[in-house]
Amino acid sequence: MSIPNEALQKVLQEIEARIISSQQQIGIAKAQITTKQRDIRMLELTSKELSTLPEDTRVYEGVGKMFVGVPTKTVDSRISTESSELKSAISNLEKKLTSLEMTHKNGMENFERILKSGGNS
Repeated sequence: MSIPNEALQKVLQEIEARIISSQQQIGIAKAQITTKQRDIRMLELTSKELSTLPEDTRVYEGVGKMFVGVPTKTVDSRISTESSELKSAISNLEKKLTSLEMTHKNGMENFERILKSGGNS
């Protein structure tokens, strides 16, 4: 049985749109993972620097256009919390990336299969 050319063309366009969409989403997810990994490295460096300071050192955090003095323990706990949230976000993005890559792979396989068969199924 042969699939009409119009229907075949419509199916190919839909698959191609899914492939393009998944490629774009893969790029976005990879960029987000890279950004979050960079943020984690910055937080780790900041934490490392804080750990070298004496306990009574005055530490300031930016709040809008001003700086507020805060205890080092508060800053360290905030850094720890942010770091764990970023690691969780990276884990979720990696799961999403795996799913997107599978969608892309399946779309490419379907696209190639249809092209090779020439619409004869």
